[in-house]
Amino acid sequence: MRFIIEFLLIGLAVLLSPKYIPGIEVDGFVSAVIAGVLISFANATIGAILRLFTFPLNLMTLGLMSFVISVLMVLLVDYFMTSFNTSGFTAPVLLAALLAVIKIIFGIAKKFS
Repeated sequence: MRFIIEFLLIGLAVLLSPKYIPGIEVDGFVSAVIAGVLISFANATIGAILRLFTFPLNLMTLGLMSFVISVLMVLLVDYFMTSFNTSGFTAPVLLAALLAVIKIIFGIAKKFS
């Protein structure tokens, strides 16, 4: 149940992000939820493999490499989805930061429930 709530929160963040982050376009709520699910799935699978291979670099940069991998996963989903578009590199960076903040807040809420 928590995974569904997290996917919907990420989908809502992707849906609201074009209003606050210039350079992001989403066609609707369903596309935003699909993009959120795909970003989460890409982070959980491909991102985990990349984090495993870049562990020494991630350790040296104090976790910054994990954020770069999250940005790359947003760009990967953008590449494969036509209803979710980002332009430039700044927009995916800001979206990945927004998603990281939402995941942190959701993680804190899980601990207190």
